[in-house]
Amino acid sequence: MNHANMNYFSVVFCTILFSVTSSFSQEKVEKYVVGKGETIAQIAQKFKTTPYEIYKLNPDAQNGLKPNSILLIPKNNGKSSLTSTKTVTQQPKTHVVIAKETLFGIESKYDVTDEALKKANPDLEKYGLQIGQVLNIPSKNNSKTPVVAKNVAIYHTVQPKETKYSIAKQYDITIEELERKNPEIVANLTIGYELLIKGNGSKTAAKVVPAETKVVSEKHIAVSVPEPVNYIDYTVKPKETFYSLSKVFGLTQQQLIELNPALSAGVQEGMVLKVPSKSNQIAVNSAKQKVVLTKKNSQDKKTLVLLFPFNIAKNGGDTITSTVNRLNNDKFLNMTLDFYSGALMAIDSAKQVGISMDVKIFDSNETKTTSNVSSVFSDNNLTNADAVVGPFYQSNVERTASLLTQNNVPVISPLSKDAGNPMPNLYQSIVSTSVMKSAMFDFLTAKQGNVIAVIDKKKETIRKYILENQKEIKIAPLTATGGLDVENFKRLLVTDKMNYVILETGNTGMIKYTMNAMLGVMANYQVQLVILEPNETLDTDEISFENLTKLHLMYPSATRENNTPEAQLFMQSYRKKNKVNPSTYAIRGFDITFDTMMRLSQDKTYQETAETMITEQVENKFDYHKNEEGGYANKGVYILYYDTDLTIKEAK
Repeated sequence: MNHANMNYFSVVFCTILFSVTSSFSQEKVEKYVVGKGETIAQIAQKFKTTPYEIYKLNPDAQNGLKPNSILLIPKNNGKSSLTSTKTVTQQPKTHVVIAKETLFGIESKYDVTDEALKKANPDLEKYGLQIGQVLNIPSKNNSKTPVVAKNVAIYHTVQPKETKYSIAKQYDITIEELERKNPEIVANLTIGYELLIKGNGSKTAAKVVPAETKVVSEKHIAVSVPEPVNYIDYTVKPKETFYSLSKVFGLTQQQLIELNPALSAGVQEGMVLKVPSKSNQIAVNSAKQKVVLTKKNSQDKKTLVLLFPFNIAKNGGDTITSTVNRLNNDKFLNMTLDFYSGALMAIDSAKQVGISMDVKIFDSNETKTTSNVSSVFSDNNLTNADAVVGPFYQSNVERTASLLTQNNVPVISPLSKDAGNPMPNLYQSIVSTSVMKSAMFDFLTAKQGNVIAVIDKKKETIRKYILENQKEIKIAPLTATGGLDVENFKRLLVTDKMNYVILETGNTGMIKYTMNAMLGVMANYQVQLVILEPNETLDTDEISFENLTKLHLMYPSATRENNTPEAQLFMQSYRKKNKVNPSTYAIRGFDITFDTMMRLSQDKTYQETAETMITEQVENKFDYHKNEEGGYANKGVYILYYDTDLTIKEAK
C-alpha cells in the first residue's frame, strides 16, 4: 500500500448608566475611553492601578487596544465618576433545560458554581441533567444581587462580517430567538440593520450607527465586579526565561513586563517578580489549559458522524483485479483507507475507556468540487448530530458546515490545508504555515536571544515581513553574487546570549556555506540553526545530518515525536490489527477521531471544550482559537530540535 507523507476565536458593552453597588464587593469601576496609541501600562499608571486588574475586568484587552473602545477601570479609592443607584432585588430564578445544554453552559450563563447549582437542585447529583427539567438558579448570596432591570430594550446594530450566530452568541440567545424578535432578518442579515435583542421595543427603519450596544431604559443596569486580584512574590530561578515564566503563570511577555517593569532589561536569576496567585492565573489565561481528557458522566448518548470519501459508487463495478490495481496506485483511496483505519482504532479505544457513542459512517463520495453530502443529510436527518468529522476537501467540508450552521453542530475539517470561507461552526484542524511561522517567532522572542536571518535574494516576501514585523531581527548581509558575507555575518554575533540563525533558502550551496560558518564559530559563540517551515534541501544527502544535530536545528511542527507508553501501545495495537505500521494519515485519523470523541464525552459542548481546553493525542495537538471572521483554527504547534544523540526533542 502506498502512503503519502503529510506534516502538518470584544464585545464592547457600552451602556448609558451603570450601577456598581454590591453586597459582596465594595470595589467600584469607571468607564474609560481609550485614546489613540495608549497602552494598558499607561492607563494603569493614570488610574493608579495595575495592568493585571484592568485585564481582569477587560479580558479582551489582552488582544490589543483599539482607539475609542471602552475599558472598565477598577477604582478603589475616592468617589467613582459613575452614577450609583440602588440594586434591584432579584426574584428567584428558574431555568428550563433544553436539548444539548450542559451543566457547564448553564453555570456559565448564570455565573454560579457547580456546587451551588447542585445544592439548589439535589436531584442533579442522582439523576443528572434532563431535557425539560426546571432548575432553581441560586443567587450569589441570600440578600440582594445586582441584576439587569426589567423592561430594558436592548438593540444592536449589525456590523460588517457579523453573522446571526455571532450576534446570538454575544447576547447568549439562540438564532431562533433573534429571528423571532427580528423577522426581517430571516432571509438576510443587512449591515447597519438595528436589531432588537432583548425586551419589547419599537424599531424604526434601519440606520448605520457606531459599533456599540445601545441600552434604552429609564432604569440603570447593575454590573457585577470581579473580586480583587491577589498577588505573590516569585523569585526567578536559574535558567528561567520569558517563555518558561509565561507558561508557569499564564501571562504573556508583555503582561509580565507591565507587572514588573524591571523585566524590560531581561530575565535575571534572583529577580523578585510580582505575579498573580494560582487562584487568579486562570482569569488571565482565559481558562484555557492543556488537559488530559478522561471520560465524564454524560447525560445522553452523543452522536458522531464521520464523512469519508470511499467513493464506492464510482468504484462499485471494479473487478478483483482492478480493485487490487487501484489499491496499488490510487493514493487518494489509500489515504482515505489509512485515515479510516486510524478512526476505527479510535472508536475501539474510546469503547475501552467506557465511552458509549453512536458513530455513523457515511461515504461522502467526493471530488475536489463535488460530493453527495446534501443527499446524505437529507436521507439521514443528521442535524441532531453532536459533531461531524469530514469531508476531506475544503469546499465539501464548508458545504457540510453550512448545512449545520443553524443547529451549531461542529464540523471538524480533518485534512484540508486551505483557509477557506469563515463558517461559525467550522473547525480547521490542520495548522497553517503562517501559524507555525508565528509560533517560531514568538518562541524566539520569548527566549530573548540574538536573532539573525540569512535570507537569499529569492525570498523577498519573508525579508519584507521580517523588516516590517520583526524589527529586532538582524538581516545578515549578502555578497554581490548573493552568497552569505561571512565576515560581516560574524560581526552580528554576540557572546552573552544564544545566537539564533534563521535560514531562509533552498540553495544547497548557501545552506552548506551558512552551516560551515556557524560551525566555525562554535568555539566562541552559542549558535543554533532555525528554519520557519519544512525545507526539502535539508533532507538531501548533500546536507550532513550530523552537522544539523551539532547546530541543534530547530523548527516549528504540527506533529511531534512521541515515545510515551501510551503512544507505543497505540503503535503496537495498530500493527497487531493491521499487520503494518500506521502511516501519518492513520495516526491523524486516530488523533482527530479520538480527540473529538473525548471532547464530546465531557460535561461541556464541543465548542466549550475548544474554547477552554488544549489537548494532545499521539502526534497532534489541538489548540483551537476563534477567528475574527468566524470559525476556529488549530494553533497547536510544537517547537522541535535535533539533539546530538540523533533524536528529536521538544524545545522548552
